[in-house]
Amino acid sequence: MDVFETHVYAIGMRSRFRSITVREGVLLRGPDGWGEFCPFEGYDAAESAPWLACAHESATAGWPEPVRDRVPVNCTVPAVSPERAHAIAAESGCRTAKVKVADVGSSVAEDRERVAAVRDALGPAAAIRVDANGAWDVDRAVVAIGELDRAAGGLEYVEQPCPTAEELATVRRGVDVRIAADESIRRAEDPLRIAELGAADVAVLKVAPLGGVRRALRLAEACGLPCVVSSAVETSVGLAAGLALAGALPELDFACGLGTTALLTGDVVTDSLTAVDGELPVPRRPPEPDPALLERHAADAATRSRWLGRMNEVAEHRLSG
Repeated sequence: MDVFETHVYAIGMRSRFRSITVREGVLLRGPDGWGEFCPFEGYDAAESAPWLACAHESATAGWPEPVRDRVPVNCTVPAVSPERAHAIAAESGCRTAKVKVADVGSSVAEDRERVAAVRDALGPAAAIRVDANGAWDVDRAVVAIGELDRAAGGLEYVEQPCPTAEELATVRRGVDVRIAADESIRRAEDPLRIAELGAADVAVLKVAPLGGVRRALRLAEACGLPCVVSSAVETSVGLAAGLALAGALPELDFACGLGTTALLTGDVVTDSLTAVDGELPVPRRPPEPDPALLERHAADAATRSRWLGRMNEVAEHRLSG
């Protein structure tokens, strides 16, 4: 049995993201390097198990050889004011932006203003995609997608407008914008159902919820859809696994959602994986955390105890399963 050195971190978010203001998780050091375990709050042991498998893969087995050296990435614009959205997009250096919409308490009118501000910041040649995180029903999605498409001067795609695969299929038949599936893949008992139903044009793959680079590669091949690799807002340690997946995909038709270290107020490595000119390098192995940064971002005792207890519960679940 592998024995891991563990470090629990807590790093602030620059803007609230999915109701999160502080990102927490566990960094593991194994014989082949480092991995990261950071499932979101509310995920039970079964749903968190793939995240631990991904961390173990990075720390013990490494990754497949890449077929490209660099990956184009989008900037991520949270549910912020139009002025802040404009600044984030303009300062990113990216040629693609993903704009969060349908946030709790927000309106489509506010989403339209945010999307229009991003278009203004990036210009007519940039690609703009929006992510609703499954917040709409079918009728609302069809109306909102039309409005946001007009505000953007053309959307590249809409990510997860509704919760279920069946709803996505219905929306896809009712709009002229590509539909991308995220939660309907990574949180589904059968992630291939999206392709079987014709529910999406694009598959969004997140390496940790899918159990690691190798398992995600097999899923990408099986689903047969163009893929976008996205992050779960990890530190550079976990983000490196997403880049390894993007680097190993046979084809990569869209920019990936991996430019997310900009959402954090800090990182655990000296050379943070931050996009330059809209691209990130593909690492051959996980980056090495800096001891001083591990200490700076170390979680308090209660948080450390909670995360280590959670990780042990997930490990026991994996063994019993």
